[in-house]
Amino acid sequence: MTLRLLRQGAIATLLIDSPARRNAMRRDMWQALPDLVAEAEADPAIALLCLVGEGAHFCGGADISEFASGYATPQAAAESNAQIRAAVEALAGCTKPTLALIRGACVGGGVALALACDLRLASDTARFAVTPVKLGLIYSQADTQRLMQAVGAGRAKEMLFSARQVPAAEALAIGLVDRLWPETDFDAAIAAYAEGLAATSRPALRGVKAMVAGIAAGAPPDAPDLAALFEAPFQGEDFAEGSAAFLARRPPRFTAG
Repeated sequence: MTLRLLRQGAIATLLIDSPARRNAMRRDMWQALPDLVAEAEADPAIALLCLVGEGAHFCGGADISEFASGYATPQAAAESNAQIRAAVEALAGCTKPTLALIRGACVGGGVALALACDLRLASDTARFAVTPVKLGLIYSQADTQRLMQAVGAGRAKEMLFSARQVPAAEALAIGLVDRLWPETDFDAAIAAYAEGLAATSRPALRGVKAMVAGIAAGAPPDAPDLAALFEAPFQGEDFAEGSAAFLARRPPRFTAG
């Protein structure tokens, strides 16, 4: 399988392992992705999920060698698009924090996968392009919406119209990526960053994600479900441990949960 779920302590890594094709996603890989995300989400030992490409590139998008068969008829096209949509939405719907770790090419469907993650952490070798217009196509509504949320409507249109390559420094400046490191420091930097997140309260991480999602979805002020989400942790074990650790001037020892 060229899409694998790896575990190292509290961090799970979803590895796109097809470097000879710049980690382009085949249909079997799109099909496998939702189950692998669900597996990571169901494992109480896992605090967060990282998405990474093997080798020099993140993801070259959908594998173009399958286009002739995958889009030969309206029914085949609908099935192919549904598989891709299900994969991207499974990643976007994960309740645990998700990090896209990006170096090299991040193109088309690769950008969609990256945008479905909570954070995009990039090497200065990263380069981005959203290229459907080169094939006479357009980006899906959900993918376009996530791109607009990241960079704004005007920049989204410019990227979609031109299909140009956006270098890492520009991607950081426009909000397409959240953090950027030199390639020479990238592996160490993302390892330290992910480990730092994994060491915090897991219920709090999930709560932050749910709070931001609710607000982004248009929750009214003082929404009851978000108010409950805020109030509940005050009675939790992690608040008691975090408070005790703060007073004792020691690192907190949060348990899996």
